[in-house]
Amino acid sequence: MSRGLGIPVKLLHEGSGDVVTVELKSGELYRGSMIECEDNWNCQLDNITFTAKDGKVSQHEHVFIRGNKVRFMVIPDMLKNAPMFKRLDAKIKGRSSSLGSWQR
Repeated sequence: MSRGLGIPVKLLHEGSGDVVTVELKSGELYRGSMIECEDNWNCQLDNITFTAKDGKVSQHEHVFIRGNKVRFMVIPDMLKNAPMFKRLDAKIKGRSSSLGSWQR
């Protein structure tokens, strides 16, 4: 049973148009403006500063990063005020303090 998209994926969608940093499992870093990010973390970036594992820096106009190669993404701090956190916070405040309870 699917409950929809999780918070991390929703945050990635909210980050479209913002500058993000993507670290790959190989240790390479990409920093640029996110054009689009898919549910599987595939993403397109523009105006990239690429840092190789050996520290060499280069510039790229456009890259597509496959989601299963991503170790993590750094997104802007302003997304901590995204609407999904307000809804999540309201759900948490409505719950009982008992660990075994669940409220819908």
